[in-house]
Amino acid sequence: MLESDVGLEGLSPKEDPAAEAAGAVDGEGAPPGGPGAQAAAMRVNEKYSTLPAEDRSVHIINICAIEDIGYLPSEGTLLNSLSVDPDAKCKYGLYFRDGKRKVDYVLVYHHKRPSGSRTLARRSQSQDSRLSARSGRQDQPLPGLGSPEGADGPESPQDFHEDDKRFRRAEYEGNLLEAGLELECDEDTKIHGVGFVKIHAPWNVLCREAEFLKLKMPTKKLYRMNEARGLLKKINSVVQKITAPIQPRVAEHRPQSVKRLFYAFSREKQHLFDLSDKDSFFDSKTRSTIVYEILKRTTCTKAKYSMGQGEGRKKDSALLSKRRKCGKYGITSLLANGVYLAAYPLHDGDYRGENVEFNDRKLLYEEWASYRVFYKYQPIDLVRKYFGEKIGLYFAWLGVYTQMLIPASVVGVIVFLYGCATVDDNIPSKEMCDQSQNITMCPLCDKTCSYWKMSSACATARASHLFDNPATVFFSIFMALWAATFMEHWKRKQMRLNYRWDLTSFEEEEAVKGHPRAEYEARVLQKSLRKESKDKKKHRNAPEESTNKWKQRVKTAMAGVKLTDKVKLTWKDRFPAYLINLVSIIFMIAVTFAIVLGVIIYRISTAAALAMNSSPSVRSNIRVTVTATAVIINLVVIILLDEVYGCIARWLTKIEVPKTEKNFEERLIFKAFLLKFVNSYTPIFYVAFFKGRFVGRPGDYVYIFQSFRMEECAPGGCLMELCIQLSIIMLGKQLIQNNLFEIGIPKMKKLIRSLRLRQQSPSDEHAKREQRYEVDFTLEPFAGLTPEYMEMIIQFGFVTLFVASFPLAPLFALLNNIIEIRLDAKKFITELRRPVAVRAKDIGIWYNILRGVGKLAVIINAFVISFTSDFIPRLVYLYMYSKNGTMHGFVNHTLSSFNVSDFQEGTAPNDPLDLGYEVHICRYKDYREPPWSEHKYDISKDFWAVLAARLAFVIVFQNLVMFMSDFVDWVIPDIPKDISQQVHKEKVLMVELFMREEQGKQQLLDTWMERDSAKDEPLNNHSPRAGLASPEHHTGAV
Repeated sequence: MLESDVGLEGLSPKEDPAAEAAGAVDGEGAPPGGPGAQAAAMRVNEKYSTLPAEDRSVHIINICAIEDIGYLPSEGTLLNSLSVDPDAKCKYGLYFRDGKRKVDYVLVYHHKRPSGSRTLARRSQSQDSRLSARSGRQDQPLPGLGSPEGADGPESPQDFHEDDKRFRRAEYEGNLLEAGLELECDEDTKIHGVGFVKIHAPWNVLCREAEFLKLKMPTKKLYRMNEARGLLKKINSVVQKITAPIQPRVAEHRPQSVKRLFYAFSREKQHLFDLSDKDSFFDSKTRSTIVYEILKRTTCTKAKYSMGQGEGRKKDSALLSKRRKCGKYGITSLLANGVYLAAYPLHDGDYRGENVEFNDRKLLYEEWASYRVFYKYQPIDLVRKYFGEKIGLYFAWLGVYTQMLIPASVVGVIVFLYGCATVDDNIPSKEMCDQSQNITMCPLCDKTCSYWKMSSACATARASHLFDNPATVFFSIFMALWAATFMEHWKRKQMRLNYRWDLTSFEEEEAVKGHPRAEYEARVLQKSLRKESKDKKKHRNAPEESTNKWKQRVKTAMAGVKLTDKVKLTWKDRFPAYLINLVSIIFMIAVTFAIVLGVIIYRISTAAALAMNSSPSVRSNIRVTVTATAVIINLVVIILLDEVYGCIARWLTKIEVPKTEKNFEERLIFKAFLLKFVNSYTPIFYVAFFKGRFVGRPGDYVYIFQSFRMEECAPGGCLMELCIQLSIIMLGKQLIQNNLFEIGIPKMKKLIRSLRLRQQSPSDEHAKREQRYEVDFTLEPFAGLTPEYMEMIIQFGFVTLFVASFPLAPLFALLNNIIEIRLDAKKFITELRRPVAVRAKDIGIWYNILRGVGKLAVIINAFVISFTSDFIPRLVYLYMYSKNGTMHGFVNHTLSSFNVSDFQEGTAPNDPLDLGYEVHICRYKDYREPPWSEHKYDISKDFWAVLAARLAFVIVFQNLVMFMSDFVDWVIPDIPKDISQQVHKEKVLMVELFMREEQGKQQLLDTWMERDSAKDEPLNNHSPRAGLASPEHHTGAV
């Protein structure tokens, strides 16, 4: 193919404009498909060209916009660049070749590059097939593609698939042109076998879609915001001066005293909007959002083969025709089927380098994504401007959560220091460390374990006091109120952001409604085809009257809609998926419990093995060694299962086939949170509420599998072990997930992808600078905010659920989040493709999960204080059994006695003289009758007294804290008073603006009426005969 042949149907850029105009005129009355109509529909437009006519190698083809979807006719252009890349002019891929039109979106596809040098003729032939896709002629063979049956010989299945993908791409891009978008193709890239379709939305398309999406845009109206006065104004100025060093150097973050009025865009009211700079009126975020909505809505209804099933066209041509008739493949379907490799908006430019042009991405990298600015506030408004409201709300929530952790960390450190300061004055720990009391404890395991001195657990008892003291009760109440205050503070912050971002009247349904997921449409299509085939089989042998046939034809003709519009998926269709979900979730929870049980068996067997060690130091540290190693095993298992459960939750959600992306996301979040919650907290729940509860007593222990004796808590209680478990799991998850999963793995993927692309690229292209869309293609695709939220919600559970056992949890969470904010920011700026901006006014289902975790934390902390710690037993002893009103004798009161002669056969220690003397009575922690009692080893009255006190504390604590939390919710209003006043003021100003516009229209109409009446007065003086004789005057009067 020669260079002059490039274009559609032999149109040349040198065509005479007069002849072109004549062809357009001739086509007005021509039938569809005539030469005149085709010439008018595909005339060459040269207004964007920047090269001389004789050297021009870029062709722009105007295609009339479709009118059957309710849009006004608009121009679409397809640009195919066949000349040398003017990189400097197009800013290295940010603009089209002419350097004027901005690239708003990019589609990436795979193509087979011919071997050898890329001649202009081959480039032309490759692009000519793309130009020939027209929605009105999709049943005809495409130029350059051959007939569907393959006239040149049999094709391989791979050729069928590639041919089908090319056909669908051509048709889909033709439909994009009809929607008004402008396209430019580039296959001459450094990435081997990859082509790019650059998309630009012209002004008329942006206006049309902005009105359709009800985007609120800035008007010309400015108004002054309400400012504080008097003392409050002085306080605000002082605070601003103090916080000035920690404010980001971003224009959007500076306090504003004047705000522009925003209103839903309307083409009829364009005069109300600030259109002084049309190029910046729609920013890059808004432009990419508009293009993405068009990509989702634009469909590819026909394919050469049936969604990759080329052999099916011969076996069942009727089914294929139905698929062609009913199929509707948007960009999500095309991506899922490999027609396109990727679709994404471009970043604004490079973020580092000496000669890099200043852009929002570079500013965010310097003032937000750098660890050097960890102490500064986040430029949330700029984040929203670049990434959209949904991502902006995530980082705003993360910032508020991190700020609220500061007071919680301070109080937690004070509680910990109080425990350190009072450890030497704690009487129970002193009694446990007093060797003169000579308290001999019963063996911790059968046979291999011997008797041991209570004083050997002195270090554990002293460490337990650091976290098990009266201050922890106060801290639990404080953290419950903190959680309620945090939720209220976030709601108020969210309302302020909604006002600043003009989302106060935004309803999320406006952005979510419609656009069913591709998987849902495919499932509905299958159901409709099955239903139609059943109906045909049912009526195949039944005689039909002519009237029925005629009625059926009328119904079919009048409907004119797809079968999928009449069919929906019901609960019966999803019942198998629901059943699989239920069984799978129960199975995975059972797997988690089984793993915890395996760790318990490991602890028991390891403790028995270490007890046989001859080293006294090893035997004295059995509890610490077993606990630490078991927790590390739990940590590794939790991290691995987190990844597995995340994949399984996504698969379970996919088989449910939710209709919309919002439904899919909510169901995925629920399943993933349930599985990860159980996975993360099951080992901690075991230590807090089950360990040491079902042990039995000496001579009558409880065994697992009739061989492993259940674990016991230390004499100082299980709270210290719970603290170790919680701290290692929390810190380990944060360090490993942050450093390995969020930093190491993405960098490794990026390195592997870059090396692979570099090997595939020819050596002669290394001198050419990569375009922006090529660089962004090598970045990791954006996978959503669910992993980010999930990580923080699990951390929020560690901070609130078991805070009574680990007061330092808020401090470690604060340190982690300071790094997490900058880490996530750097990942979004440097490692990920730019996500499509999504409008949202809240954080969605995550808020309900946070509230649920906060309510659950009150209950769990009540049980931890009551049953896991010794707080209640100490209170009962102090007020009921103490003789002198002190804690002296508390340890002896909590220990019961056992006669060693009552051991079951085969369970007594092998070395009863290990302590150097013969033991007759050993002690164990429980409230039971002594061996010399009439009802020996039965539960004593002290046990029931302590149990009653524990239950009473749970009831009182839970109701008191719940009441205080609800009181905090009631006292703090959800909407700040100044924001509600500003919103009301905006509504009043908007009403005044429209009233003024209506008054202006009325005045203009009155002026016209007065002029018309003034013209009619001299005509009324003429006679009827004169009026009849003068038709010109009569016509003018009319």
